[in-house]
Amino acid sequence: MESKNYKLGSIVVMKKQHPCGTNEWEIVRLGADIKIKCLKCGRTVLIPRIEFNKKLKKIKE
Repeated sequence: MESKNYKLGSIVVMKKQHPCGTNEWEIVRLGADIKIKCLKCGRTVLIPRIEFNKKLKKIKE
Protein backbone atom coordinates (compact mmCIF):
# COMPACT_ATOMS: atom_id res chain seq x y z
CA MET A 1 0.00 0.00 0.00
CA GLU A 2 1.23 3.47 -0.82
CA SER A 3 2.12 5.99 1.89
CA LYS A 4 -0.80 7.88 3.40
CA ASN A 5 -0.20 11.31 1.88
CA TYR A 6 -3.78 12.55 1.70
CA LYS A 7 -4.83 16.14 2.30
CA LEU A 8 -7.97 18.25 2.30
CA GLY A 9 -9.75 17.84 -1.03
CA SER A 10 -8.02 14.56 -1.96
CA ILE A 11 -10.09 11.96 -3.82
CA VAL A 12 -9.73 8.53 -2.18
CA VAL A 13 -10.96 5.03 -2.99
CA MET A 14 -12.21 2.96 -0.05
CA LYS A 15 -12.20 -0.87 0.14
CA LYS A 16 -15.98 -1.23 0.46
CA GLN A 17 -18.37 0.70 -1.72
CA HIS A 18 -21.15 2.97 -0.51
CA PRO A 19 -24.75 1.68 -0.89
CA CYS A 20 -25.26 4.18 -3.75
CA GLY A 21 -22.76 2.18 -5.83
CA THR A 22 -19.46 4.09 -5.74
CA ASN A 23 -16.34 3.79 -3.58
CA GLU A 24 -14.82 7.20 -4.41
CA TRP A 25 -14.87 9.85 -1.71
CA GLU A 26 -13.53 13.39 -1.22
CA ILE A 27 -11.83 14.36 2.04
CA VAL A 28 -13.75 17.31 3.51
CA ARG A 29 -12.23 17.58 7.02
CA LEU A 30 -9.01 16.35 8.64
CA GLY A 31 -8.24 15.94 12.32
CA ALA A 32 -8.54 13.12 14.86
CA ASP A 33 -11.61 12.18 12.82
CA ILE A 34 -11.79 12.39 9.03
CA LYS A 35 -14.94 13.56 7.26
CA ILE A 36 -15.43 12.20 3.76
CA LYS A 37 -18.08 13.02 1.15
CA CYS A 38 -19.44 10.50 -1.37
CA LEU A 39 -18.83 11.74 -4.92
CA LYS A 40 -22.02 10.16 -6.30
CA CYS A 41 -24.77 10.97 -3.77
CA GLY A 42 -23.13 13.67 -1.60
CA ARG A 43 -23.55 11.87 1.75
CA THR A 44 -20.92 12.77 4.36
CA VAL A 45 -19.45 10.34 6.90
CA LEU A 46 -17.22 11.03 9.91
CA ILE A 47 -14.68 8.24 10.57
CA PRO A 48 -11.90 8.01 13.20
CA ARG A 49 -8.47 8.39 11.54
CA ILE A 50 -7.28 4.90 12.56
CA GLU A 51 -10.38 3.26 11.05
CA PHE A 52 -10.06 5.43 7.91
CA ASN A 53 -6.46 4.30 7.38
CA LYS A 54 -7.54 0.64 7.62
CA LYS A 55 -10.40 1.09 5.11
CA LEU A 56 -8.41 3.19 2.62
CA LYS A 57 -7.56 1.39 -0.63
CA LYS A 58 -5.77 4.10 -2.64
CA ILE A 59 -5.46 7.84 -3.16
CA LYS A 60 -6.48 9.03 -6.63
CA GLU A 61 -5.70 12.78 -6.50
